[in-house]
Amino acid sequence: MKKSDFIYALPTELIAQTPLPERQASRMLCLDRNSGALTDRQFSDFISLLNERDLLVFNDTRVMPARLFGNKTTGGKIEILIERVLSDRQALAHVRASKAPKSGTLLHLDQGFECQVLGRENDLFILAFNGNLMQIMERIGHIPLPPYIARADQDADKTRYQTVFAKATGAVAAPTAGLHFDLPLLEKIKLKGIATAFVTLHVGSGTFQPVRTENLSEHIMHQEYFSVPPVTAEAVRQTRDQGGRVIAIGTTAVRSLESASKSGQIEAASGETDLFITPGYAFKSVDALLTNFHLPESTLLMLVSAFASHGGIMNAYQHAIRQRYRFFSYGDAMFIA
Repeated sequence: MKKSDFIYALPTELIAQTPLPERQASRMLCLDRNSGALTDRQFSDFISLLNERDLLVFNDTRVMPARLFGNKTTGGKIEILIERVLSDRQALAHVRASKAPKSGTLLHLDQGFECQVLGRENDLFILAFNGNLMQIMERIGHIPLPPYIARADQDADKTRYQTVFAKATGAVAAPTAGLHFDLPLLEKIKLKGIATAFVTLHVGSGTFQPVRTENLSEHIMHQEYFSVPPVTAEAVRQTRDQGGRVIAIGTTAVRSLESASKSGQIEAASGETDLFITPGYAFKSVDALLTNFHLPESTLLMLVSAFASHGGIMNAYQHAIRQRYRFFSYGDAMFIA
């Protein structure tokens, strides 16, 4: 397939700019990937779609307050987006400025913090900070809302652009399917006897980038750190052996599980993944998927098209547009069963 096969026209007013008052208040479009049948529901119905033998797999990554503001010594304004923490004081980052800073340049941040440009790694800058980077981000950092949210971050985003089960700090974007879950729902899932497990995938800013080559085989996928612990790998194996469904909560959970299943059966694994899932991919560990709606021409739209068929997904998206669903990170959910 080609990149242009994944274009769709989305009215800008359907791009959710703020979260709903309650996490469970979203709508949910249900797609049967075998028949293509569509059903409009509320996310609060999700638990009724689960069976006792099912396993829900969540991504427990935590979003860093990774956007920093400051100035060059010359006075020019800068904006830094931490992409990856390298050590207590160093990071790879995007730097937005009127002119790209050279090695040795000192950048002055809010509240007297500073960092120095050590060099570059492709499009990213290697920065050294004058203090503990995690503490600096907690002091002066802003939540890095996606580029299609046309507003500055607010205090409420510190909690709402974060899952209630976030644990492992390292992402610059939220695993958005998990944003629909609140603590009461997780308790109901537990009381119903539905098993849960966790993976970690630190979502990078590359998740928002469209594929830039028409031929999908020429696309170079961005790398992200992932971890599938032994307890999760064993839970997946047991679930499938017992005839249950492994339900990935989000595309990041899919990529983690499938990255750990390259041998054909899931095994505990961690490291960097650049797995690019496109139509024709044979899924090894995932039976159902809860996700949000994704950007045109994005790798995530291609992933869900691989899971539910290109025609099924594009038809579902047109239905969602007609029915005025809310799209992207703060938007509504889609369950593919």
